[in-house]
Amino acid sequence: MSMGRAGTNMRAGALRHRISLESMTKTDDGGGGVAIIWEEIAPLWVAIKPLSGRERLGAGQYASRLTHEITLRYRTLALPEMRFRKGNRIFEITAVINVDEKSQWLRALCEEREL
Repeated sequence: MSMGRAGTNMRAGALRHRISLESMTKTDDGGGGVAIIWEEIAPLWVAIKPLSGRERLGAGQYASRLTHEITLRYRTLALPEMRFRKGNRIFEITAVINVDEKSQWLRALCEEREL
């Protein structure tokens, strides 16, 4: 995928991954606590680019941290409080960038979490 100098040369064919944009809803669980439910906002075609990965040993277990850049067509509703899902893979949004401030493409910086 060629993104040019600042990302303006994205080709629609590079958007080959089908994922869901999800929003979190908190509801009363009936026992004095809160239940968190993730609801799909929209299915999207995106480009996914792995950026980095690390593993560390803690509490007798390996924990991994993977970061990705997810590029999608511009939309007004894509916030760090949301997440992307691709099957059983979860991508938590840490930042959203309006590429070149042209409202054509968004670049979401994400961390992949295990379910």
